[in-house]
Amino acid sequence: MLVSTSSTSGIAEGVGRQRDYWVTVYKRTWKGTAISSFVAPLFYVVAMGVLLGGFIEGDPDKLEGATSYLAFLVPGLIAAHAMQTAVGETTYPVMSLIKWDRVYDSMLATPLCTRDLVLGTLGFVTFRVASTCAVFMLVVAPFGIYQTWWGALLAYAAQVLVGTAFGSLVYALTSRLESPEGFGLLFRLGVFPLFLFSGAFFPIDNLGEVGAWVARLTPLWHGVNLSRMLILDQVDWSWAAVNAAVLLGLTALGLRWSLTGLERRMVR
Repeated sequence: MLVSTSSTSGIAEGVGRQRDYWVTVYKRTWKGTAISSFVAPLFYVVAMGVLLGGFIEGDPDKLEGATSYLAFLVPGLIAAHAMQTAVGETTYPVMSLIKWDRVYDSMLATPLCTRDLVLGTLGFVTFRVASTCAVFMLVVAPFGIYQTWWGALLAYAAQVLVGTAFGSLVYALTSRLESPEGFGLLFRLGVFPLFLFSGAFFPIDNLGEVGAWVARLTPLWHGVNLSRMLILDQVDWSWAAVNAAVLLGLTALGLRWSLTGLERRMVR
């Protein structure tokens, strides 16, 4: 297949031309994602934060400044949920756009180029992450865990950044895979261990000195730590800067890899 990557439209115009497509996709699919995106997180909060948390002593020295396990759990859980949402949207759905439904082929028959497709898809993924995190943040607001309004807003931005970083990185991977078998390894060896051992459910100090430093090297921990510090108003600004820089750097790197990956995949 020979496809030209030149385009007379600018980036904003190229992404804007896909708006109707993505609006239609969301109208057709949002009901199917309502449970995983909105209801399941609430069950997590009630079951683990409220019920299980009632048996855990709210010691700020052991819970990174949180006065209850619920307050400790929620910031990390939302960041982890952002990761899961982004990964879910950039694995099988993107593979379908490239290989099965071949929507990208039809888009490239228009003045759109591969750059537009990457940015349009990742823009939709960011919207999905932002909407699910917003609902999550609003649902848990009555529990009184937000110490400041500005901290909650910045934490929300950090959670969206987590999703953007993972979305761009996994998109880059998907654009290079010829079959979906690799997704099994991604979920088993990547997503699930990160979900469990990046500080969302318990302080990483419980992993031991070596385990704690391994956890600090993972991208999700940076999002969890940043989200928790901001929501609990326990901000170490030097660590916050490191966390934000890592997530921004991974987003830029993932975007670059996504652009080159789809270019090589679609242009023959």
